[in-house]
Amino acid sequence: MNTLTDNLDIFAEGFKNTLILFIFSAVFALILGTVVAALRVSPVTPMRALGTFYVNVVRNTPLTLIFVFFVFGYPRLGFPNPGFVILAIIALSLYTATYVSEAIRAGINTVPIGQAEAARAIGLPFAKTMSLVILPQAFRAVLPPLMSVFIALLKNTTVAAGFSVLEAGAIRAYLSERNYPAMQSLLWVALGFIILVLILSLVQRAFEKKWKVGGAR
Repeated sequence: MNTLTDNLDIFAEGFKNTLILFIFSAVFALILGTVVAALRVSPVTPMRALGTFYVNVVRNTPLTLIFVFFVFGYPRLGFPNPGFVILAIIALSLYTATYVSEAIRAGINTVPIGQAEAARAIGLPFAKTMSLVILPQAFRAVLPPLMSVFIALLKNTTVAAGFSVLEAGAIRAYLSERNYPAMQSLLWVALGFIILVLILSLVQRAFEKKWKVGGAR
């Protein structure tokens, strides 16, 4: 218990940065992933090709290599350096968006094709058909796998520990410098992640209950 109480500053800072990485990356990944999913089902061939290329390249690249690029390669391109935290958010967002897009695309495929045809028949363009007809139903269908993607994102934030970002994954290293037992540090960090995952699970259940009731009206 002393490991936690004596180092509340480190634990608070670490999990605060973890939440910052997670929340911003989740929002950006959801937005980008939705756009990419729309590209992948677009009737325009170049757009489908662009979406497919992005997903295949980024998803098959290890997250660590994406971090390496943004930490070591990006500054050499001459662009402004916003700092490690911002670069970590960009890396996590780009990587997670590929999994978000595939989850949403699977949801889009569950929507009866007749609804898209009916929307086009009344003159709705592709963008409005997606935003008003297809995507609202797709999100309901893919909530569980989408939440699994965000849980994986939460765990992936620990990769940032290797690139000078003080988040939960780096707590053990900081406490080792203070001569605290590594196993106790890891157990407290693990408990913190378990609590965060449980919170995400509760959020998922709340949305499922809300949408189930809404769909029953």
